[in-house]
Amino acid sequence: MDGLRKTMSKVTAIVAVIAALLGLVVGKFLWGASNPATPTAAQPTTLSSTDAVAPGQLDSYYAFLSGGQSGDVYVYGVPSMRLIKTIPVFTPDPRSGYGFTPDTKAMLGGYTWGDDHHPVMSQTNGTYDGRWLFVNDKANNRVGEVDLKTFETKQILNLPNEIGTHSLTITPDSKYLFTASEYSAPLNNGPAQGNYAPLNAYSEKYFGILSSIGLGSDGKMNLNWEMLTAPYDYDLAAAGKAVSDGWVFVSSYNSEEATTDTEVNSTKNSRDYVLVVNYVEAQKLVDAGQYDFVNNGVKMIDPRKHPGLAYLIPCGKNPHGVDVSPNGQWVVASGKLDPIVTVYDFNKIKAAIEKKDFQGTGWGNLPVLNYNDVMTAEIQVGLGPLHTQFDDKGYAYTSLFVESAVTKWQLGTWKVVEKIPVNYNVGHIAVAGGDSEHPYGQFLIALDKMSQNRFLPVGPGYPVNEQLIDISGSSMKLLREAPANREPHYAVIVPANVIKAENVYPVGKSGNPNAITAENQAKVVRNGNQVTVYMAAIRSHFTPDQLTVKQGDKVTIYLTNLEQQPNITHGFAVSDYNINVAVDPGQTKVVQFTADKPGVFPFYCTDFCSALHEEMMGYLTVQP
Repeated sequence: MDGLRKTMSKVTAIVAVIAALLGLVVGKFLWGASNPATPTAAQPTTLSSTDAVAPGQLDSYYAFLSGGQSGDVYVYGVPSMRLIKTIPVFTPDPRSGYGFTPDTKAMLGGYTWGDDHHPVMSQTNGTYDGRWLFVNDKANNRVGEVDLKTFETKQILNLPNEIGTHSLTITPDSKYLFTASEYSAPLNNGPAQGNYAPLNAYSEKYFGILSSIGLGSDGKMNLNWEMLTAPYDYDLAAAGKAVSDGWVFVSSYNSEEATTDTEVNSTKNSRDYVLVVNYVEAQKLVDAGQYDFVNNGVKMIDPRKHPGLAYLIPCGKNPHGVDVSPNGQWVVASGKLDPIVTVYDFNKIKAAIEKKDFQGTGWGNLPVLNYNDVMTAEIQVGLGPLHTQFDDKGYAYTSLFVESAVTKWQLGTWKVVEKIPVNYNVGHIAVAGGDSEHPYGQFLIALDKMSQNRFLPVGPGYPVNEQLIDISGSSMKLLREAPANREPHYAVIVPANVIKAENVYPVGKSGNPNAITAENQAKVVRNGNQVTVYMAAIRSHFTPDQLTVKQGDKVTIYLTNLEQQPNITHGFAVSDYNINVAVDPGQTKVVQFTADKPGVFPFYCTDFCSALHEEMMGYLTVQP
């Protein structure tokens, strides 16, 4: 069997490379023709009038999509696929002033971009609760938190020992987030210090990192501990649910520990691994002060010194996704270069651990569970399986990158039911609630990595494609698609009634102690060369609307929007001073600058607010 698998893996790898280079959908010819049981692909359909969201009507779902190298989160309405909000998380946004105000500038920490991949939503009892959205930054090793009352980023947490923070998962009770490093590196190779180890010492001095992030009742993140892992590349993570609660699963590739020509050298082994970690026991160690050392201020655990914390399970070569079914029993791993998804039974995993049913040891003598004893099914889904999601009817859906399709299969029977083509090279997919204990089903979004001839040409860089698929009936139906001008990775889809967004901030209660609640509180206070302005904005004027300072003064403006009517946002821009912020109704924002250029500079409202919007202006005069 292993010999056959090695042969099949080599063939699949060759096919995958050829298909990726030529952009061909080869699955029909290589697999469907030789297997008469392969289901007929569902045909795309147009959106019917009953499915359409007419002008003036609201969508029934929110979809929060990762922005990839844009560093933003994009909010779509579903099923319309209309873009309704862009949330800046890891990238400055001149329209809103995010990254330009003192607090958001400090939060970004000097970075001007991010590469966000995997948004996850807070949960209560395994169900989306609509409080917070969390997303990782692969480029700069951070996790951001978005408050879904205001759709604004409230916190960014730095992970000092991780390199390439790629995965992100949340526990069903929203007590913990887990991330893992895609790349391995010497310790202290982060921004705090800079330890160096040559690449020829990779196996001895390089480590992957698994991070445990605790969440407070207010959603605030705190880095609990980090665990050393083998010097592999860690891709996706999935927290256990129900019967598997208390465990976290992480896919890994490059068990070859290749550091050069990785396209070839990291694909030699016939299998890679899923890392299985008992995070409850790890937390107990830390709580008891039994962690092993501190690095960059973080409590570190070395699982090689604590038997029972971590295990390895063999899986298909070069896995991407590892996903846990809603009931927590089934753990699904997808190997990019293996035409199957492997289903493990957590009950068998637990029994194998208790019986010490190991087929050997891996890195640092970590036990490797016996594959045949924990595996329940190998499902031939097609070429290039990446990621699996689940619906509310007992079905799973797996994206096929090479084949450019989504396969539907049934939990328990392990039978492939249906396949639908997409356009094309689909990466992640998202089912409404598909990573929780209680999926909503109904809709699936295919986050395609590329597209061909779907949109008007815009030069050499084509928009990629995001396609909405109806999964509520017996057959999958392609409803509509939307262009995306960045690389899409993952999405979270939630019913609209779960999100309790605020229309306005209550005046004086936006969290800023320097907010004012009425125009008569507006004032200018000078203390030496420090000038503090308490300014009000209300249709259609600023108070005060004349500011006179001296060249070299340090100016701080606390700008409060006194409106209490929804959608009356006021902007504040100062000509030639590179300043612009947007202030929502009832909100207070801070503007700070040094008046280093003498002259007269108009300031004005940049958000259209009334018939006298253009008259909403004033003057900053800077005396030489």
